[in-house]
Amino acid sequence: MLQCTAASMGGLLLPNRLFAEEPVLPQYRGPNVIIVRFGGGVRRQECIANPQKTYCPYFLHKLVPQGVFFPRMEMSNSSDIETSHGQGTLFILTGKYDKFEDIENKPFSGRFEAEVPTLFEYLRSSFNIPVHQSLMINHEDRRQEEFYSFSNHKNFGFNYRSDVLSLYRYKVFLLRQQINSGKLDEKQLLMKKQQLAKLEGLDYRDVGGLQHSKKIDTFWRQWQNHYGASGFVNPRGDRLLTELSVWAMEKLQPKIMMINYNDPDYVHWGLPHHYTEGIKVIDMGMRRLHETAQRLPAYRDNTVFVIVPDCGRDDNRFMDVPYQHHFNTKSAREIFALVYGKGVPKGKVVDKTVDQISVAATIGGLMGIKTPHTEGDALEEVFA
Repeated sequence: MLQCTAASMGGLLLPNRLFAEEPVLPQYRGPNVIIVRFGGGVRRQECIANPQKTYCPYFLHKLVPQGVFFPRMEMSNSSDIETSHGQGTLFILTGKYDKFEDIENKPFSGRFEAEVPTLFEYLRSSFNIPVHQSLMINHEDRRQEEFYSFSNHKNFGFNYRSDVLSLYRYKVFLLRQQINSGKLDEKQLLMKKQQLAKLEGLDYRDVGGLQHSKKIDTFWRQWQNHYGASGFVNPRGDRLLTELSVWAMEKLQPKIMMINYNDPDYVHWGLPHHYTEGIKVIDMGMRRLHETAQRLPAYRDNTVFVIVPDCGRDDNRFMDVPYQHHFNTKSAREIFALVYGKGVPKGKVVDKTVDQISVAATIGGLMGIKTPHTEGDALEEVFA
């Protein structure tokens, strides 16, 4: 006979085994990992091909010698695999190529759902890591990527997601704060509620992904105290992502963090300058991230950086807008990667072709987690 206990549903008696506690996960003891999506699509030509003319001199001359460099990393040459930002981000996070389609088949919308787990899910399902210590730092112009932080895999998903820091999330925080303040008249309250509903409606996963933990709410209050609510004081674009990342390292101490830089994609406005300046901004951001990791005890000597582009760019000088990436040409698939930090050999250049989807399995190996759904092999040169 089963031993029973009273449930809250009208005093109904149900077996104790239905209320079994979740297994206690071990504490994470491995290195912090910071993934830098050298994003917005960057080519080898402007970054690593010519050391004297690079637009990212700190990366090439200061960081590359500190780790294992893969100058010949590539994306799949299959015509089904698109060379774009959202796809590349998910290839990095899941270690699997897939033909992603927008949930409503809208062109260039990029509202994707991964079928296999992300690195965030692998890590949080293996170790006792709170959601605020698994972070994605996202660009204000790619809001759809707010929701790449978990897959729809039946054994993983939302409960093992990362949290997200972005200007979009900050706006949601501010609107909720204003609505709950009790200081608005009826007309103002209605307007703020409409604005909030519009922002919340962008959550195409629709599983509560905009609910913040108390730690994140505290983070935003501190941000507000420093930068205010106008948006005219805090940095913008990729400079904002660097600032958010540094604040996160100081106040939240994430064990894993992915920074989705994207400024080089402003080249779609038509000027090569937008692209090259975007690379420079990311280069300055990487310097600050590195120096912050050296400064903070939680990160010093206990952090691995993984720097990899989301995709490359086309090499067609006859295009009206230069440096496209939507035509799946060879140079749009030619990228690179750098892994450096705790336990990683220094000064090693791996002069062979390697695959972008190997990044996830490599990070899994560095963090001591199994990644059974990845399809790329770990980059063995990273392991001393």
